[in-house]
Amino acid sequence: MDKLIITITSDSTMCWPRNPYCPKPSDTKGVAQEYVRSVNAGAAIAHTHGSYEIDTEIQPDGRQLQVPIMDGWRDITDRIRASGNPILQFGLASIRLEQKVEMWKEFRPEMTSINFNSHDEFFQPDPEYPPIACYSVHPINELREYARLANKYNVKLEVECFSPGGYWAVSKIREGKFFNDDGTYQEEMGLLPDPLWIELLFGWTGQGWMPPTARALNFMVDHLPPRANYHVSCLDPDAYWRLITHAIALGGHVRIGFEDCPFIEPGTYATSNAQLVEKAVKIARSMGREIASPDEARAIIGLNNKA
Repeated sequence: MDKLIITITSDSTMCWPRNPYCPKPSDTKGVAQEYVRSVNAGAAIAHTHGSYEIDTEIQPDGRQLQVPIMDGWRDITDRIRASGNPILQFGLASIRLEQKVEMWKEFRPEMTSINFNSHDEFFQPDPEYPPIACYSVHPINELREYARLANKYNVKLEVECFSPGGYWAVSKIREGKFFNDDGTYQEEMGLLPDPLWIELLFGWTGQGWMPPTARALNFMVDHLPPRANYHVSCLDPDAYWRLITHAIALGGHVRIGFEDCPFIEPGTYATSNAQLVEKAVKIARSMGREIASPDEARAIIGLNNKA
């Protein structure tokens, strides 16, 4: 069994707006410090949302997404890199492709998230807050273009799969046989270098929801595409630590932090993301599973194979 790779994601703006300990995306120094402390506590991957604004309604392109603020991303990225050697992974999987490419060219992350299902999320953890929607369809030719450009800019994809339909999309991209939008046929192989890095998401509210249960996790793991590693994200605080523990026992990897679950115990906020990472480390070591350093994580994920 591989050493455990812990991903830290600290932005709870959409998921848990009342979290008193979470810095806002505009507080770039505070955001970066959360990542630095978490890496020092055992996280290998810094999954950052940088700074961003949110579309208030569906836009003319048919999407309702986040819009990156480049200066904020730059400051957070520079601060994290100055602190050490974590794997820098850019999140907000459904940021528009042209904005993703701009960030890849400017900031050179090692990894980036892409949703291989249609994105349909509905955040309303507190009934006193209006819901925040995230909506975007990702057709096969768009995913093909994401993958092609990620290879061009030497960025490995984190493939988000909310349901087994994401696995189907993986198979189509791996197959490399496409009909272009104009109806012409074209083959393009090698778009998803092995091994895949897949994120399995449970309990994320919206029409991509997957139940946060051990049976659901077992199902998704049993049907994983070949030559794939996976890690687990869960947005249900009642199930979170049980599912994370189950993932660790199965040999998977985990995502920890304020975005997924800011509670160190039921109803009790952790005072920092590092506190949550420390709990995951303790759980893993109680099972005899050691924690991967950033360089060990690079070897497992396949980042050392990149040109």
